Amino acid sequence: MAAKILVIDDEKSTVELLSLLLKERGFEVYDAPDAQTGLRMAYQHQPDLVLLDVVLPDRDGWEICRQMRDLSDMPIIFVSARAGKDDVIKGLELGADDYIAKPFDNDELVARVMARLRRRPTTAIHEEYVFNNGEFRINFMNREVWIRDRLKHLTPKEFNLLAVLVRNAGRVVSRKELVTEAWGDEYGDAIDSLKLYVHYLRQKLETNPQQPEYILTSRGVGYRFAQR
Repeated sequence: MAAKILVIDDEKSTVELLSLLLKERGFEVYDAPDAQTGLRMAYQHQPDLVLLDVVLPDRDGWEICRQMRDLSDMPIIFVSARAGKDDVIKGLELGADDYIAKPFDNDELVARVMARLRRRPTTAIHEEYVFNNGEFRINFMNREVWIRDRLKHLTPKEFNLLAVLVRNAGRVVSRKELVTEAWGDEYGDAIDSLKLYVHYLRQKLETNPQQPEYILTSRGVGYRFAQR
């Protein structure tokens, strides 16, 4: 079955070019001219990858990326004329998987799309893998986290980060190892983002985020999930 690509961009010429390039490679392509339509089509069609512009007529691409990333770990690639260093960093920190500047090289764009699709999470794990210490329970297959019998909602990036810590419970995981294992090699320098996401996790999981019981800091090294 052909992979489905959703293009969210209000520039007709860009949409036509992307559609032509991707359809020639056998992809199924959907397009949306604004953020609202893009979100609706993402829900309806469940695309395998999204190509997203920053400047849209109703809402900016930053907000759309944030909303999509909270709901799914599908690859998101920004394709935008706004390609300054700060824009690229912001897009990646919001959860995008790649950032391509307009005007783009046709072959390079297709190559990056295909590379991201090859790196999609697989579903090769068939058994249910559960961590359970009594009050903290994680189902890795269903991606569910329960604290004292209360289900906690985590974004895909938060869950991936927690999963690495829990699978290494009792061991200090270095910041670089934690980032690359949870998010991929391309995030190896995203230390500031790591601190932010650890903060998010503590806010959601710890009784007192200021005095964490589970996600502990090893100063100058990394983080450790406490065995209790």
